[in-house]
Amino acid sequence: MPSRYFIDLTQPEIAAQFKRHPLVILPAGSVEQHGPHLPTGTDTYAAQVIGHAVAERMDGVVLPGTPLGVTPMHMPYEGTITLSPDTYMRVVTETCVSTAKHGAKYLLILNWHEGNISSLGIAAEALHREHGMTVLTVQACYVAAELFGPTCNGLTHGGEIEALAVLACRPELVHLDRIDYSSDARQGSKMDKLRRTISYQPVLTDIRSIAPTGWYGSPQHATAEKGLRMLNSIADAIAKEATEIFRQLDQVQGGVAELMKLR
Repeated sequence: MPSRYFIDLTQPEIAAQFKRHPLVILPAGSVEQHGPHLPTGTDTYAAQVIGHAVAERMDGVVLPGTPLGVTPMHMPYEGTITLSPDTYMRVVTETCVSTAKHGAKYLLILNWHEGNISSLGIAAEALHREHGMTVLTVQACYVAAELFGPTCNGLTHGGEIEALAVLACRPELVHLDRIDYSSDARQGSKMDKLRRTISYQPVLTDIRSIAPTGWYGSPQHATAEKGLRMLNSIADAIAKEATEIFRQLDQVQGGVAELMKLR
């Protein structure tokens, strides 16, 4: 199939796909301000384009996940639309349950927005226990940080990694020429590190606690070519690890392991 997006396919194509390999990928992002140079849909574009690349590698389809997420921290700035956790969990759950009723058995949730993590964890638990899906959630933004953080000055809001993600799919939406300010990187890194520790998770009032201007980072060296390299590296890493995890889950939880053979 030239496209792996669920909404691009016909009903017979989807039926055939579910019989051949019942894997669905749900991209999870958000709509929030990303400074003067990146679109408000940055997180959603990142999740969608990486999801499609992973679907190509794992023989799956990408569901039409809501572009919205749980992002009250960015509401002080125009361009942000947030859902409540309850609403977000219902949208995620009902979307995936529909595919389970049509034969989807494996669900890979691919998330780019940190504010969604708690809600996705609860939804994933329900989709597994109440609807029988084998579920794996991947924090794609953290995979990107592991692979490219050392060369892109870390995972910053509106920084190079996020610019590269959009350049990989919608380069016309990236306006590096509009960069005229950035919050202090030391303050941003300090606060981001504070909220990303394993043992302690403080709740921050809004993005201005991290970056008074709404964003920080150094995206000026981002290019479309580098964005495509990042996309392929992240997709390769996720597809390889996710395939192995699904195999392990099948071994201990039952299922149809032969459908998850690495392509």
